[in-house]
Amino acid sequence: MKKDINPPSIKDVAVAVVSEKNELNQDIWNVYLINLKDEAIEGVLVSSKGYFTDLKDQETKTSVLRHSIGTVEAKSTRLIEPIMEELFNIHNEYWVSFFVDNQMLDKKYIFLAETIKEENLINIPLLNKKGVMIK
Repeated sequence: MKKDINPPSIKDVAVAVVSEKNELNQDIWNVYLINLKDEAIEGVLVSSKGYFTDLKDQETKTSVLRHSIGTVEAKSTRLIEPIMEELFNIHNEYWVSFFVDNQMLDKKYIFLAETIKEENLINIPLLNKKGVMIK
């Protein structure tokens, strides 16, 4: 039975952690949803959380945050939330759900601990800023 269920793969929707400057010219980090599709995605909901268990079984968890984004137009971006650099040493998970053609789709994007760092930064499409992106 389970083998007969083939959920559609999600392409052209990404989550990126981007380095930016605030109004005081200080470095900050923001998380964006990026719609690279040629069509809008609707009813977008994002659930975010951070977690990590070290070798001594010490568990670190953040609160679960839920964001209602609404519609993200074709070839556009939407800010999900700011993120503190102190959270880069834990796994940061973004579970994105949305509708395309009246079909609900969802995907988990996980930035593993210590992967958001200078040597992994790329130019993020549509934003033209440096960051780490999962597609």
